[in-house]
Order: sequence, then structure tokens, then C-alpha cells
Amino acid sequence: MPYKRFIASLFLTSGLLTGCQDHRNPFPTPVQLTLTTLATNLVAPIGVETDASGRVFVTEQGTGSNDGRVSEVTPDGQVHPVITGLYSFKRPDNELDATDHLLAADGMLYVLNAKELYTVDLNVHKTGHAPIPASSLTPDNIQKFVIDYTFAEDTGESHPYNMTLGPDGALYITDAAANAIIRRSKTGQMSVVTAVPGIANPNPAGPPPGPPFIQSVPTGITYDGKQFAISTLLGFPFPAGKALIYRMDLAGNLTVFQQAFNSLVDIENDGSGNYLALEFAVFGPTGFTPKTGRVIRAKGTSSEVVIDKLNMPTDLKVLDSHTAYLTSMGDGTLLKITF
Repeated sequence: MPYKRFIASLFLTSGLLTGCQDHRNPFPTPVQLTLTTLATNLVAPIGVETDASGRVFVTEQGTGSNDGRVSEVTPDGQVHPVITGLYSFKRPDNELDATDHLLAADGMLYVLNAKELYTVDLNVHKTGHAPIPASSLTPDNIQKFVIDYTFAEDTGESHPYNMTLGPDGALYITDAAANAIIRRSKTGQMSVVTAVPGIANPNPAGPPPGPPFIQSVPTGITYDGKQFAISTLLGFPFPAGKALIYRMDLAGNLTVFQQAFNSLVDIENDGSGNYLALEFAVFGPTGFTPKTGRVIRAKGTSSEVVIDKLNMPTDLKVLDSHTAYLTSMGDGTLLKITF
């Protein structure tokens, strides 16, 4: 089973520049956490982001009827749509192309869907304003650039998924179908930084039987002031304990930081030189197993579980030294974490 559009499969199986995520206040360890549900009834939530003032934004993929949206969630748990009518399409093979992650930086809100990058000026759009129809915005077509580019290992597909802000002011974007890192300059020019390599299948005979080579899908990306870190989700049969965290320098050179994880979907700096990696779920005989998601502190040679028993989480955002947010696709919720 080729694994290219991994976000669709996930859906169907169930100052400080905030974009750089270079947190001055570390996520402490050991730590006692309190999880509360801030918002419910979200439709396939993927991304969560905060701006410089602490406003919280989430993305919802929708149902496949061009009903994706971005909303602001206020401290009282109210959901205020910011952008509506975003691309959300269920293909004939029942895979969903839709809205994924978002990033707040320099007063702007950047939103990725399976094809394009949207930009909204947060200095103009205030809490409670009427939502912006996606049709009124002019996006950058990231997908077209990627599909037109010839890779050495070319999947023929593109799915822009996540992003962070680099030290040069450019956006660095993970493409979860091309398995590559794309750079979009401050003036909109795009280039390929690097391709993300896969691994040999550790058990091709199974069970379940799988291909000899497994794609390594880049999901989260973060920058710590010196280098990038990239989380990956291995394709079918999603071998346990084999997903990698890569480090990447500004020239695009990749090195393996640690290989010990299950289906990673996001990564953040923890403020102390390590990473907070988000596992979506363990893959079992009937697919991804509910309530097996985890937040893991990755240390390079060891790791520790920070939060477990999460229901198919998709994004983690650390706001400051005592607050973080997390989306649960399995529950359709936004969780607030205090510590």
C-alpha cells in the first residue's frame, strides 16, 4: 500500500517569533500536568497556533465539501470562525485533501491546505469579526511548484502540511506527499531545500506484509535558533519504534537525531535543547489504535513519556512556561495543558 497522502489516511482511519518556536521558557521536567478540554465538536481538527498576544487559532479539515475552516478559540471555549469555505475534498479513493497546519508570525496568520498557502493580517482581523470567505483570498499554489519539480525519488504528488519560520524570514514547509522540505522566501519565491529519506522495511514479510522500502513522511518542523528539527511518520505498515526525528542545517543537510517513535505528527523545541515529539497512535491489526497517542520528550539517546493515552492528537503548541495547547482528531477537541 503506497503511503503518500498520509493526512488523508489519518482522517479516514478514525519578541518571540511563534513560528520559530524558540521558547525562552522551557517545558519543565519532571512536570505535573493538568489537561482540560477548551473546545469540542471540532470537525477533524489538525493545527493549533497562538499569536504574539496569546490568541489561539485552530484548523478543521471539514468533511470533504469545501467546508474546511480556521477559527479562533477564546478563553471561554467559544469558537469564532476566521476563514470559512477552505478547500476540503474527498477523492474517489475516499482520501481527503483539506486544511492542515497554520502559523502566526510577524502579525500574519499563514494557513496551509493540501494545495495552497493562505495569508491573513491579524492586525486587521480582530476577535469576533465576520469570517473571511476563502474565495476572497489569493493563495500561493505550493502544490503546483512541487509537482512541477523533478525529485530523484519522485512521488508525483504534493501535500503541503506544516511550516515554521527560518532565521532568514522564509517559511520552511513540510510536504507530506513529496516527502520534502520546501522554502518559500519572504517575497514568495519557492525552492526545494531537501528530500527526506525513507528506511528499509524492518519486517517486509509481516505481519502485515509490506513493501521493501518505507517512505518517511515529514510532518512537523521547528527551528531552535541554530538548526531545524523534523518529525516523520513512516508509511505502511507503520513499524513501531522506527519513526525518526531528523535535524537539518540551513543548507538542507540532514542528520538523524533519534529513531525510536511511533507515527510522529509534530515536533516542538522544549527550551532546553531537546524536543517534544507528538505520536499520533500505535498502528494495530485494525488500523490506528485510539487513545495510544503520546507526547514524548526526545533527548537523542533516550526519551521519556510526558503525556500518554491521547486520542489521535495532531498538533502541540507550547505557549509559555505554564501553558500549552493540543488538538485531538479522535475526540474533535482542543485541549489546554497547564503545568
